[in-house]
Amino acid sequence: MPNTMIEVQNFRKAYGDYLAVDNISFAVKQGEIFGLLGPNGAGKTSTLECLEGLRAPSGGTLRVAGIDPVADARKLRNVIGVQLQSAGLPESITPDEAMKFFCAYHEAPPRFDLLERMGLAEKRKAQFFELSTGQQRRLALALAVAHRPQALFLDEPTAGLDVATRVELHDMMRELQSAGTTIILATHDMAEAEEMSDRVAILLKGKIVSIGTPLEITATGKGLTKISVRTQDATLSATGVAFPAVRQHAVKDEYNIYFSSDIGPTVSAIIAHIESRKDALIDLRVERPSLEDRFLELTNSRAAQ
Repeated sequence: MPNTMIEVQNFRKAYGDYLAVDNISFAVKQGEIFGLLGPNGAGKTSTLECLEGLRAPSGGTLRVAGIDPVADARKLRNVIGVQLQSAGLPESITPDEAMKFFCAYHEAPPRFDLLERMGLAEKRKAQFFELSTGQQRRLALALAVAHRPQALFLDEPTAGLDVATRVELHDMMRELQSAGTTIILATHDMAEAEEMSDRVAILLKGKIVSIGTPLEITATGKGLTKISVRTQDATLSATGVAFPAVRQHAVKDEYNIYFSSDIGPTVSAIIAHIESRKDALIDLRVERPSLEDRFLELTNSRAAQ
């Protein structure tokens, strides 16, 4: 893959007899936002920690910007930024002190502007334990990006954040991506992953069960497409009206809702029926299966095996 920033080949991670990650491979291009999805225990955090140089892999090859995270951890530290689920900062440290410390560690000038951008301007002199959970997570993000890393690892970055700060985080992620930063986003939030990720990998029980763009992954599932229709005279609600490829039908709030396995024939037949009854179409909405729908499908399928 050209301009590859992160390479994972035949990676394994075991804790005693427990195999947390079982021979996975993937690559992430420079400037790509790559979602790493899976339930608790799927192997997401183990993968991140090994890429970050915090743990040694049990097998396989890992590279970040061509650097071996274990063999050259010192060189790696200025290449990556890390926002962990738990910041782990001393309770008495202030955001100003934390920013100075982290930037000195990375041999970069302090970025106090990031504290202001993350809504911490009035808390710069407050001690860490005085910050709310959301403020602590915002501080962790500011520290992770202050030295302008080539690769950024985000582990559940929006957990505990209010809507405004979540939007600010997403804006910052897009800005970093535009500047060439590669981002790995580990999250339980499927809507966030679908919105922000160029590609995603779904991990279940230590194995990658699906990888690709969100659209590619949702297109390979068996999920049904939702078609919601409202007409002026409600002719679709007449008894005995049926359309091709419809697997389920419901009526809610003056809408006829169809779940179709093939939207082309279904929508064509619905429109033809409306026209033949000289009814008027008020609203028609087509909603493809979401990444969350596909994730649940994969999870349930694996659980049944």
